Amino acid sequence: MKKITLLTIFLLKYCISYTQDTCLTAPPIAQGFYTVTTVNGSQLPTPICFTSAVNPTAAEWYTYTPSSNFNVTITTDIAANTPRVDTRINVYNGTCNNLNCYANDDDSGANYSSVVNFVATAGTTYYIAWDNRWTSNGFTFQLIENTYTPPLPNPINYTSQTITTINSTYNICIVDMNNDYKDDIVGVSANNLRVHNQTTPGNFSISDFPITGTSDMPSWSLAAGDFNRDGFNDLVLGSGSGLTFWKSNSTGTAYINVNPTEYIFCQRTNFIDINNDGNLDAFSCHDVAPNVYYLNNSSNTFTHFQSGVTPGSYNLGTLSSGGNYASIWTDYDNDGDVDLFISKCSGPPCELHRNDGNGIFTNISAIAQINTTPVQSWSSAVADFDNDGDMDIFVGANGNSGHKYFLNNLDTSNNTEEAFSNITASTGIGTDTSISRDYIAYDFDNDGKIDVMGGGNKIFFNQGNNNFAPTNYTGMSLGAIGDLNNDGYLDIANNNKIFYAIPNGNNWIKISLQGIQSNRNGIGARIEIYGAWGKQIRDVRSGEGFQFMSTLNTHFGIGTATQISQIIIKWPSGTIDIINNPNPNQTLHVIEGNYPLNQATFDNNLVKIYPNPASSTLQITNIDKLSLKSIKIYSTNGKMIKEIISNFETIQINELQEGMYILSIETSEGRKFAESFIKKN
Repeated sequence: MKKITLLTIFLLKYCISYTQDTCLTAPPIAQGFYTVTTVNGSQLPTPICFTSAVNPTAAEWYTYTPSSNFNVTITTDIAANTPRVDTRINVYNGTCNNLNCYANDDDSGANYSSVVNFVATAGTTYYIAWDNRWTSNGFTFQLIENTYTPPLPNPINYTSQTITTINSTYNICIVDMNNDYKDDIVGVSANNLRVHNQTTPGNFSISDFPITGTSDMPSWSLAAGDFNRDGFNDLVLGSGSGLTFWKSNSTGTAYINVNPTEYIFCQRTNFIDINNDGNLDAFSCHDVAPNVYYLNNSSNTFTHFQSGVTPGSYNLGTLSSGGNYASIWTDYDNDGDVDLFISKCSGPPCELHRNDGNGIFTNISAIAQINTTPVQSWSSAVADFDNDGDMDIFVGANGNSGHKYFLNNLDTSNNTEEAFSNITASTGIGTDTSISRDYIAYDFDNDGKIDVMGGGNKIFFNQGNNNFAPTNYTGMSLGAIGDLNNDGYLDIANNNKIFYAIPNGNNWIKISLQGIQSNRNGIGARIEIYGAWGKQIRDVRSGEGFQFMSTLNTHFGIGTATQISQIIIKWPSGTIDIINNPNPNQTLHVIEGNYPLNQATFDNNLVKIYPNPASSTLQITNIDKLSLKSIKIYSTNGKMIKEIISNFETIQINELQEGMYILSIETSEGRKFAESFIKKN
């Protein structure tokens, strides 16, 4: 005799079963459980709320009209479905004759079940369509009405602009591509790189670069960095079968395709100097095997390594505990080298790999106590959220296990490894049920506290004291981040729509780096700023969140403060640059080991080099105001080309080959200033 369980009795008594084939005949539902016997309805979801090469052939329809405002969850990740069923849900507003996609979900629950969250407005009818993209089998779903808390006034607001020429297959990158240190928009298609170069604020010029050969497309992620040190950023494209490099030529006028043959189910990709030799390496999370990286030698040739597999490889994450989804390279223990944090999907705990130097990485996940379960995260946001000088971890949810927040308890006065504290319950994020593939950490409102952008079209604004206030932005999806109108506020680009931040009066400073001994971008550098607020820190990273590539310029908001007492830049090479009393609301370009020339002012007379570009000689204004020791000219890869120890006013450069160089001035007091220049024929 079949045993009847309490759950079976509950479902027989309370679950309602419908077979609803069209939007117009969809029955109304409320909070509770509902059973779909089979997905065979004749009306298909239109428009489809997913990007997919294969569309469904049937659907089942329901309507939901709340009596009050609610945060609504609809889920098939419930005990009534044991085992879980691979479902997919579309949620619309509008009318049956004019539907608009409002929310959707495919695989956020266990075993590819669905969990969708959205804000439902009282009296508005929402249309729910379960489609048969993956299965036509029956299942039970639950609709849950959660208390709705009206949002506070937005700390920052946005205006949107659609740019139709942003029409590449993958528009997921903001980074400087023409070496002017202003953020550009990068689009990737099968045989074309399209760059919208920022010109005047909010305006762009378009450059297309044909790419020959077969390239893996960045269906999972994209990262940027100047791995061949020619002054122009290169790309690494991560796909489900491998990765591809798009490498610039020496003038940034063409790109070539470099396609390794190794199979990788790429998830997050990064550029990072893993072995700290001054050359950018490439790293890729591998979903179904140990993680992969490519070491870059001095001739810009990559060698493939797989963690724990290739002889001599670093221990950067194996597959013993499941899929590797998103990697963030950051110095969590403040020892000057980059460590590795990996977000995990489908249940296994996240990992923290400590860089012990000399190629040794130690998995300290258990010691740090960041390996809690259950967890289902495709990415995490890592930043100094409490401004105490060390990196904390916000583990973003892409399933029903919820967000997690780990506070760094670093104490450098002893040699003991301190555990992080899981303080999720007290932060304001523990009850937030939104989900997302991507979570990124930036100071969106320039108030001096780092926020998190994540699921449900929302930003978790940092209130201080480790508290966050989720704020919804209807219609604004997460995307690549950068300053696209050069006003010091961070903008968001999602496909061909740009969301420009409206300045709110807070002050800021932006820093761009040019490495000499370190890698060209300064990726892995630690930047600290000091003022009335205390201390803020940032690490320069290539590749955050899960998919997108955001600016390599470093942004700090300082709120209503009007003075910055000091900036300290700690380069991967160990070089330290210190800039005292810089003015806020400007962009500083810092060359490793030097102050920039535009910071050298004597008796209010600016030190400048001209002409630039130059063919035969360089002149230096106000050089007589300096007590000079020497002037040196470096190539962009850090090699000294020429030293001048007298006759400083006019510098002969006839013998230099065409290209970019760095002119470095050192005074007898030991102060250094530098600026880049272009030698032309």
